[in-house]
Parts: sequence; structure tokens; C-alpha cells
Amino acid sequence: PVLYVGGGVLKARATAELKVLAELTGAPVVTTLMALGAFPDSHPQHLGMPGMHGTVAAVTALQKADLIVALGARFDDRVTGKLDSFAPFAKVVHADIDPAEIGKNREADVPIVGDAREVIADLVVAVQAEQAAGNTGDHSEWWQQLNRWRETYPLGYDLPEDGSLSPQQVIERIGQLAPEDTIYAAGVGQHQMWAAHFIQYDQPATWLNSGGLGTMGYAVPAALGAKAGAPDRTVWAVDGDGCFQMTNQELVTAALNNIPIKVAIINNGALGMVRQWQTLFYNQRYSNTVLHSGPDAEPAETPPQGTRCPDFVKLAEAMGCVGIRCEDPADLDAVIEKANAINDRPVVVDFIVHEDAMVWPMVAAGTSNDEVMAARGVRPDFGDSDD
Repeated sequence: PVLYVGGGVLKARATAELKVLAELTGAPVVTTLMALGAFPDSHPQHLGMPGMHGTVAAVTALQKADLIVALGARFDDRVTGKLDSFAPFAKVVHADIDPAEIGKNREADVPIVGDAREVIADLVVAVQAEQAAGNTGDHSEWWQQLNRWRETYPLGYDLPEDGSLSPQQVIERIGQLAPEDTIYAAGVGQHQMWAAHFIQYDQPATWLNSGGLGTMGYAVPAALGAKAGAPDRTVWAVDGDGCFQMTNQELVTAALNNIPIKVAIINNGALGMVRQWQTLFYNQRYSNTVLHSGPDAEPAETPPQGTRCPDFVKLAEAMGCVGIRCEDPADLDAVIEKANAINDRPVVVDFIVHEDAMVWPMVAAGTSNDEVMAARGVRPDFGDSDD
């Protein structure tokens, strides 16, 4: 079995009930991009995020499961991959408050229409009754398999050989150095996936994300709203240099209204996710993804080579914010700590990161989750015995 948890659990404020159900059943839990924080990332039963860029363990747990209990989740294409090959062995219990979601993408063997909090509470009572009658499940072999996948294919990243900043490390250190109750808002693209993977979400109301519509430019205005609503909490907007240029003018609003958010620009000089696809699927034919005039930019004459346009530090300062640039890994922690310590003005940190970093794991669009790649050129072995 797998508990497949979607954003509906957060909307129903059912995280406490979910934890009770998970620990009662002993079942593994996967939380979608919209549900980060619904179940603690640090909990031993949590396998991570499923889907196109989910963890190998989470993707494969759903794929190999004999029972999926979907709570406030949509079975969207980013989670299922090629729909007709998704979870071929699983019976499905699908609970959602919106009847239109039930059976829309995957037929439910047990459909339940209801508020997630009430449904989970009822499931807890039902499981307790079964256990009191002596009906307990043995998931030990399942967990042995899951733990093999989790240990063999963990999340990770390589540091750039040229000594430049790793975007994953930048985001990971932001998460490690910020206060425990920090709220994170992400834009859309590579930085969004890295923020989902490398920041630990152990409580609800710590992650804001446009995971349905995928709206670039979401991070800064979402962070403003979060800081206005929770002024005593630290709020980081994790943005890409592409997303940031869509809504950065709202920093004027932040400065004039004393909303001291912190913005991390993961600046790889490109529309990174599109560039990743161009690298992997289009023979490195890069079209309209370069956002500065570095060595590979076109045209080469305007502005001069090596110029970053705009200069995000000067732009931030022009809008009444503190602007900081970080290029050296040796300065990373000090820069993040400096940003965390500034609370009288918005802070924008321009992290100049390696341009070739990619998001892994990955299930290519239109393919089965069975074809998940742990890293470039690394396809997991899912034999039935010695995975």
C-alpha cells in the first residue's frame, strides 16, 4: 500500500489526522508538489515527492503498489506519467472533496467524496476497528524493497568542477540556515524542483507554489502575501532569473510597505528547465533560453560579452531593497546569514550558479514511470528480487 497525498490535505488542515493514519497503518507516504509539508519530510515513512521529478522511491512505490489510497490528490499527468501504464497492479481508493476529480484520470475502485479531514478521521476509526479484531497487515517485505530503492537512489547532486556555485547547494543551505518556521515561495522551473527536493518541509504552511498552472513569476508576490500574513516569520522567495523578471517590480511594493521578504535568485543565465529539455531532447539546439550575454549568448555585440543584463543587485537597490551578489561557494553561508539578519528592508541575493545543472530524477514527458532516470544515463534496476 501507499498513501498518495495531495494538496487537498493541506487545504482541509488534516495534517495531524494524516500522521495518525500513516503511523497506524505503517504505510509509506508520498506527498505531491502541492502537498509538501502535509507529512514531515523527516518522518521515516515519507518517501518524498512523486512524479516527473519525484524521488525514485516515491515514483516506484506508486508504480509497484497493490493499493493506492489517494487523499486530496488529482492523479495529474505530472504524477502518473503515461497514464495507461501507471500503477498497473494497484487497487485505488480515491478521496476528494470535488466529485469531478473522482475517476477523471484513473478509475477508482473505492470512490469517496468528502472533506479530507473527515475522510481521514473515518479511515482511522475503521483501521483501529480492524486492528482490534486482529486484522493487521505485514508490510515488512514491502518496506525492505522500498528501503533498497531509497538507499540505492537517494537525492543528490555533484558540485561543479569549475568551482562555481551549485544551485542545489545554494537552496539546501538556505533551508538549513533559515529558521525552522520559515515560509518558502517558489517560482516555476528548475529552482522550483530543487526547492521541493533540498529544503526540508516538516510542517504545513511552509511552502507556496504554483504547481497546477505553473505560473512563472509567482514567487515574489506570493512571498509578499505570506510576509504580510505572517509578519513574524522569515519568508524566502526562491526564484529563477527568468521568473524574477516577470514580477520583480513588486519589490517596490515590498519596500514602500515595509514587507521585508528575502529573495534568492538562482541565476544560471538561462530559462533553465527549457534549456534542460533542449539539452536532453533537442541535441543542444538552444533557442531563446539564454538570458544574459555570457560566452554562449547571442547576439554577441549588444550588450558586451560577460555582461549580465539586468544587473539584479543594482535593480534591487533602485527599488529600495538590499542587493547582494554571491558567486563564490566560500561566501555562501555568510551571504545567507547576512540576508537572514536583515529585517528592516527586503533583501535580494543574486546567486550566480552553474548553468549546466539539471533536475534529477526525471520521467520524460509521455513515458512510463517505469522509465524514471535517477540521473543522466542512470536508469534504476527494478528487478523483482535484488533491486
